[in-house]
Formats: sequence, structure tokens, C-alpha cells
Amino acid sequence: MNLQIDDSNRVRTLTLNRPDALNAFNEALYDEVTDALLAAGGDPEVSVVLLTGAGRAFSSGNDLVEMQTRIANPDFTPGEHGFYGMIEALADFPKPFLCAVNGVGVGIGATILGFADLVFMADTARLKCPFTSLGVAPEAASSYLMPRLIGRQNAAWLLMSSEWISAAEAKEMGLVFKVCTPGDLLTEARRHAEILAAKPVTSLQAVKETMVAPVREAVAAATRRESELFVELVGAAANAEALAAFTGRKGAAGS
Repeated sequence: MNLQIDDSNRVRTLTLNRPDALNAFNEALYDEVTDALLAAGGDPEVSVVLLTGAGRAFSSGNDLVEMQTRIANPDFTPGEHGFYGMIEALADFPKPFLCAVNGVGVGIGATILGFADLVFMADTARLKCPFTSLGVAPEAASSYLMPRLIGRQNAAWLLMSSEWISAAEAKEMGLVFKVCTPGDLLTEARRHAEILAAKPVTSLQAVKETMVAPVREAVAAATRRESELFVELVGAAANAEALAAFTGRKGAAGS
């Protein structure tokens, strides 16, 4: 099972559960998270969703081995929802969505935070958006959400540099609500989640709707722009070389 689902006190915790792959998103995981978000959004017994990761990573981003297979194999079968299905589910999720970043967050493991209402991060965790090192465009409406959330210059560094961002830097930027010790992370995230979950879910949904309604069309437009540029760049020389170098290193490490 790529995703663990646990309910407690009207909080549904979703745990990315591919620890051996550092919780990288493959097609199956995109589908499972999308289905879980759709189910939680429509479940009257769920008021808040909390996303975290199993093992030492939050998520290492897209499964690059599968990405290379997708590029090279014309018979590759995508998932039912895929990446864009999950982004749409996040953009439309009607209830509070919290993230507890327990370890490294790379690519979608970082940009997913743009959809979170509250982010908690272990002080040992780090974030990276490696788009320029992979020769591709940004994703998950991060080109719109990140400048709005953390300011133009912080977003430019996050999205352009492919450098690691520490938990303290993420907090200073405004990307993270609270930084915790690893041992306190889930306790603190769940404490806040349960405070919210104790409130009337209709009121929580009203607050969420009024917060996201003004930006929903802009998020969708940003996703379309990013998708067009991603299609243009993926498989091009810079991207192909980066993926080949990555999978070559991975193969060498495993041999």
C-alpha cells in the first residue's frame, strides 16, 4: 500500500508510504492520494486532512525512474488521475489541509505546500525545487502560488536555484507555520488539526471557500501554463541529460 490512511477525532491522516523510494510519487501514489482527497472532501466525518511521510522523507518528488520510462516507452500506461488529477483535487479540496514535513521535500514534495493551509516542518527537514537542474518548468501552480505565499524574491530563489532550503529558511520565508523537533512534529501538527476539527465543519468549509475562491482561476491558469512549458521541455536535451545522469548514478549505487 503506497498510502496509509488513519482517522482520529475527525482528522484524517494520510501518510505517504514508499519509504524505500523516499516517498517519490509514481502514478499509483498520485492516484491513491487523489482518491483519498476526494473521499475525505465528501466524508461528513472528516473535518481536516493531515499529510505526512513515512520514514526519513516527506517526498522526494516525482519518481524519476518512472519519468524516464514514460518518455522512452510509447506504451507506458498512465494512472487514472495522475499528477494533474492530484493538483486539481488539492486546488478544489474544501476542508483544511495540513502538511507535516518530516524529512526531505523535493519537487512536488515542496510545491504541494503551496496548497496547504498550515505547514509544520521538522527542524532537520529540507526542501528543494530542482526544476532548473532537471531542465524542466515549475509545477503544481508553484509559479503563481509561491510568489503569492512567500514573495517574488523568495519564490525566485526557491524555483530557480535548485538549492536546498532549510526549515528555518522556510519559516522565515513564510512557507512554514511552525518548525518542530522531529519527535514533536506529528504531535504538534495533530494538536492544531484537532483544534480545527473541533469547530463546525460547515464553518471551516466556508472559511476555506472564501480564502481560495479569488485565486482558483489563477491557479488553474498557472497549471495550464506550466503544463505547456513542461511538455515543451521534458525529453529535450537538458532534461534527457539530467534524467540519464540521475538514473546512471542510481544504477551505479545499486550495483
